[in-house]
Amino acid sequence: MKFKITLNGKNYEIEVETIEPMTLSEYTAEVPVVEAAPVNAPAPVAEATAPAAPQASAAPAVSGDGEPIKAPMPGTIVNVNVTVGQAVKEGDVLVVIEAMKMENEVTSPKSGTVTQIVAQKGSSVETDAVLVVIK
Repeated sequence: MKFKITLNGKNYEIEVETIEPMTLSEYTAEVPVVEAAPVNAPAPVAEATAPAAPQASAAPAVSGDGEPIKAPMPGTIVNVNVTVGQAVKEGDVLVVIEAMKMENEVTSPKSGTVTQIVAQKGSSVETDAVLVVIK
């Protein structure tokens, strides 16, 4: 059988060959039946329970001393190029993040001293996650 298809604005002609005969009766689909709630039914009342305990934050605490350097994109930390107490200059590479199969260097926006390193090699980070703190 030959078919004509259009993909991204381009026309293609494809040929499909049947290897063994098949009928649709060989396959069945099961669709779950969901009963609709009556329109005017009152909402179910939940039983009173004790409030849940707050969950601990997955991100390490960041000290308020210094300027936090944040991740410009989500990705995986490939390398941390600095240590706590290290002096850095504006433009020095602090951390390397892999995002979409590309390595992206996060550089220091100012000169100063690294006071805290939050990023860990191999960990995943989201956009605006604090990587390093510089004072």
